[in-house]
Amino acid sequence: MHPDPAHDAGTGHLAAWQREVGLRLAAVKAGRRQDGPFEASLTGVPLGYVRLLSLEADPVRLSRTPGLVESAPARAVAVVLQEHGHAALTQDGRSTVLEPGQAAVVDLRRPFSLEERERFRLRVLRVPDHALDVPAHSVRRVTGRALSPRDGVPALLVPLLARLAVTAGRIPPSVADALGGNTTDLLATLVHDASDPDDDDHAGAARDRLVRSVLRHIDRHLGDPDLGPESIAAAHRISVRYLHRLFEDEAVTVSRLVQRRRVEECAKELARRGSVSATVSAVSSRWGFHSPAHFSRAFKALYGHPPGRWRGAAPATTGTARP
Repeated sequence: MHPDPAHDAGTGHLAAWQREVGLRLAAVKAGRRQDGPFEASLTGVPLGYVRLLSLEADPVRLSRTPGLVESAPARAVAVVLQEHGHAALTQDGRSTVLEPGQAAVVDLRRPFSLEERERFRLRVLRVPDHALDVPAHSVRRVTGRALSPRDGVPALLVPLLARLAVTAGRIPPSVADALGGNTTDLLATLVHDASDPDDDDHAGAARDRLVRSVLRHIDRHLGDPDLGPESIAAAHRISVRYLHRLFEDEAVTVSRLVQRRRVEECAKELARRGSVSATVSAVSSRWGFHSPAHFSRAFKALYGHPPGRWRGAAPATTGTARP
């Protein structure tokens, strides 16, 4: 495998380098820390869905402001390894100094600042959040902290990152893809290991709040035919895999839940008496069904007979769905 030439920013002006960082990592604002010419470079190598970047530059301050987070979202988490120079990292209300050989986790989905105080070299492992599959509140526990390469998971992850930075360009694609998965697993393990056992109750409460938020979102968007696990997960800034995991104890999949709620709302509308009702097809379309045939099958599976028969014989309230 060879480095992608498009990821070589070469040496140039601050604005050009800032633009490359924005394209390859996340949109940031770069500010000079000294007068005179600005020398910088950026290279990158893919490791499957993970990307390994190498940044070298004169002293500079990189900041990802709330405005940039909103206008240019970055659905990824990064591990940064300070190879040369010293830097001050701030995120989530915590600040730390990164010395050569130290690493840190940076959540690219939220504001942060990284102030490089001298000529530096930084290795960055950029992992999409859907691949990491770790809740944002868990990632928040490890941001803004320096990771010592002497203990625990960092003792495995940091040397691996340093070695990959040197050898990644020579690794066959199939091996690189596997290494991308391995480094992602190590990062997820690092985040989980940072969890305090005393936080279990808080984590459970957070999970319950998230489930309730998902249920409210489903009810508000039942009429959207595109409502499904992908759109629900995106609206809550979680992965589809984590969304499914949230509902493992709910005795119903997310897709089945959406379909059931749609059928229930259709049944309520069809059961109304004393007013002129729309056609069965119009009712099903209003509640997000793509086709009358699909709606008819789903309705019969839940209530035991087709919607046309229900319309003529249903009680005033709809509480007779099959369990």
